[in-house]
Amino acid sequence: MKLSVVQFAPVLWDKKVNTQKIIDFIDKIDSDIIIFPELATTGYFFESKEETAPLADEMGQGDIAVFQQMATDQDKIIVVGFIEKAGIKIFNSAALLFPDSDLSACYRKTHLFYKERFCFDEGDTGYFVVRDENRDINIGTMICYDWRFPEAARSLGIAGADLIVCPSNLVTDVWHIAMPARALENKVYLAVANRFGTEIRNEESLLFLGRSAIHKYNGSLMEQAPADKETVITTEISPAETRNKSFNEFNDIFKDRRPELYIR
Repeated sequence: MKLSVVQFAPVLWDKKVNTQKIIDFIDKIDSDIIIFPELATTGYFFESKEETAPLADEMGQGDIAVFQQMATDQDKIIVVGFIEKAGIKIFNSAALLFPDSDLSACYRKTHLFYKERFCFDEGDTGYFVVRDENRDINIGTMICYDWRFPEAARSLGIAGADLIVCPSNLVTDVWHIAMPARALENKVYLAVANRFGTEIRNEESLLFLGRSAIHKYNGSLMEQAPADKETVITTEISPAETRNKSFNEFNDIFKDRRPELYIR
């Protein structure tokens, strides 16, 4: 199965430009799964819900409906970060779009970073895994800052994920320490779609550090993008290889857990 991660620099506020960019990538990338960054349709550095709300799409509507149709028509799984409107709430979300739209789902970011708390409601979906029987793959989603919490990836691992996708707008380099561990400790593939570039608001700037990456289930680095360049990285993955959690004849990383002794 072929997996691609897209690294680009979304233009703040400009949904039309960003959406067309995403459409062009989907059309030209010949992969089973394509992952885009966090808030790929709008840019990132907002300061209030008054700014994010007018840019929001409902799941299955607007830009997301366009991407869903492409997923169906081109037989691709597409993961894209966007601003989601659900009733009166606004979420930092990722659409997980399958060729079979009945499988498609939306993950809402659990852990809000920095000024996101002024722009979005806290995610309420929790961590879940979607199984695609046709491709024999189980996919779970987390977004950016979620990586800081081992419980996020572990929840997805226990739920049966073969692949964890992580749309991101990362501004630190320390995630390169943690992501291989998240892959290794859960024996899952882990794909991080980061953006690059700079956004400036009221004399404050955020520099996004690129280096999107795909990690194998043993923690090794399969592919990585540069820090400051529009790039598509692609590799082959074998989801079924993640499912035996044993590493010798006596030990299994999930069966050996003793949650009754862990701090809750």
